[in-house]
Amino acid sequence: MSPTSPSPHGQSPLRTVQVLGGGNAGSSAHVRSLAAGLVARGVRVTVCAPAEADRAYDFTGAGADHVHVPRRSDPASVAALRAACTGADLVHAHGLHASFRAVLALSGRTTPLIVTWHNHAHAEGARAQFLRLLERRVARTAAVVLGTSSGLVDRARRTGARDARLAAVPLPGRRIPADEHPGRPKLRAELGALGRPLLLAVGSLDHHRGYDLLLDAARVWRRLDPLPLLVIAGEGPLRAQLQARIEDEELPVRLAGRREDVADLLAAADLALLPGSWEARPVLAQEALHARVPLVATDTDGVRELVGDAAELVPRGDADALAAAVVRLLDGPERCEELRDRGTRQAATWPTEDETVAQVLSVYDELTQPQPLI
Repeated sequence: MSPTSPSPHGQSPLRTVQVLGGGNAGSSAHVRSLAAGLVARGVRVTVCAPAEADRAYDFTGAGADHVHVPRRSDPASVAALRAACTGADLVHAHGLHASFRAVLALSGRTTPLIVTWHNHAHAEGARAQFLRLLERRVARTAAVVLGTSSGLVDRARRTGARDARLAAVPLPGRRIPADEHPGRPKLRAELGALGRPLLLAVGSLDHHRGYDLLLDAARVWRRLDPLPLLVIAGEGPLRAQLQARIEDEELPVRLAGRREDVADLLAAADLALLPGSWEARPVLAQEALHARVPLVATDTDGVRELVGDAAELVPRGDADALAAAVVRLLDGPERCEELRDRGTRQAATWPTEDETVAQVLSVYDELTQPQPLI
C-alpha cells in the first residue's frame, strides 16, 4: 500500500510526525524501522531529526518525508518543528529531549502527543534536577508514554503520566551468528587478537558508560595467559583520560574510536561487556544475544528484564565481580556455550519489528479514531 492510498483510518491516510533528537543509535534505528512499517501500512510519516540522522539512517529511503530540525530547544528549532507538525493527526517523539521539544512545539494545539522513553535520563547535580522537571512536563503533557522497560514505565507513572505502557523496541534487521561470520578471522588479525581472547565494549566515551570500572577490571586480566585484548569502540570526551590510564597502567585495552562495523567487531569477539547502567534496553546486549556472543553486563532492572538468565550479570560498580565474571567465562567454555544457547532462546521471545509496528499503530488508533457511543 502506498503512503498516499486510502487507509483503514478513514478517507485520507493517517499522518504522523516522528520527532527524534538523533543522538541515540537505538532510538534512531527504531524510528527508521517504525517509519518503514507505518508507510507500508498506508500511513504518511514525517521524521523531524537532524540532517546527519537522515544521512545515517535514511528515513527518506524508508518512504518517510524528512524535515531537518536541529537537536536544540531554541525558538528557531521549536518553530521549525511546530511548522512540520501542522496538519498532523498525531506526533510521536522519541527520547526525553525530543519529547520536550515536541511539547513546546504543540503548545496550544490539541494534536495528540505520544512519547517513547528509550533510556533513563542521566545527569548529576543541577542538571539532574533540570531533567526531572523536563520529565514531569513531558509525562503530564503526553497522551501516552511508552517505556522500553518496566522501570521506565514505573518512572513515567511516578512522574505523573496519565497513561504509561510497556513497549519493547526490537533491533531491526537479521543477525548472523558470530561463528558463521565470514570476516571473523581477518578482523581478529587486524585487531591484534590472534591467539588471545578478544573482549568488546561499545558506546560513547562518557562517564555513565562505566569505562573506568572496566579499566579497573582490566588490571586483573593482566595476569592471564594468554592475555585478553579489550577493544572499546566509541568516541567521546573521556578519550584522553582513558588513554592516559591505559598507558600509565599498561592495560591490555585498545580504544578503537567510532566504528561503522560494530556488528562485525561483535562477531569477532569472544565476550561482550556492558559495564554501564543507564540504558533500559541496551543495543549491545541485543546484538550480543542475536550473535551468540556471551555477555557480561551490569545487573539493572532493564538489562535483567531484557536478557533474563542469558548473561552473566554483576552488581553495579563492582569491578572485582566484573573481572571475576570475565575470567570465569574465559576459563569455562561449557558456560559460554550454555549462555549462547540461552541467548538464542531469549532473543526469540523479543517482539519482531512487525509486532512493534502493530502495537504502536493500535495506540495511534486509540488516539485518532472516533470512540463509539455507549
